[in-house]
Amino acid sequence: MPEGIGSELHLHMLPGSGPTRLDETWSGVTHWTKPVVPAARSLLGTVEDALLHIALCVDRDAALVLWESAARIEKLAPESLRAIEWRSGAARDLADAVTGLSDSGLETLVVIPLRRLGLRVRQQVVLAGRPVDLLVGDRLVVQIDGYEFHSSSAQRTSDIAHDAELRLRGYTVLRVSYSQVVHDWASVERTIRRAVAAGLHRAA
Repeated sequence: MPEGIGSELHLHMLPGSGPTRLDETWSGVTHWTKPVVPAARSLLGTVEDALLHIALCVDRDAALVLWESAARIEKLAPESLRAIEWRSGAARDLADAVTGLSDSGLETLVVIPLRRLGLRVRQQVVLAGRPVDLLVGDRLVVQIDGYEFHSSSAQRTSDIAHDAELRLRGYTVLRVSYSQVVHDWASVERTIRRAVAAGLHRAA
């Protein structure tokens, strides 16, 4: 799991701009970089510049979570991110990696380590009329139950019915919670690896 993201304030200053009058207690991070996207005079920076600074300041896994979230929330096509002439190798790497398929940062947190294991992981594949979070191989479904989308009784009932239909069609379904992914990833990974060792990800 990625390291925690710090709470420091980050300021973006234009190259050649004058010094700022910051309080002596200032302990944040200052970025003196040319804007990725030309911006009007405003205290509000662009999403692209924020992504560049994230690439420079946050470890790679946490940065990819934020890039995927930005792609989804801001409706940024991965192709448009890859077309930008990033002046940072870390940003170019993230632009190549972002898919825009993650429904949540939680989903990205699961995809990253599974792909590092060499597993074929696909996102938002439609099975039995609904997209599943992850499909490992051909038959192992991993559903990630974040609170936002799985907290109501109606949603839980729908999830159970869909799981039953998937099982009838020959899929193995594993459901993991926010708490498991964030606080007990080792156990989640061990379960998925055992399922793969048993061949549950392969078509009969």
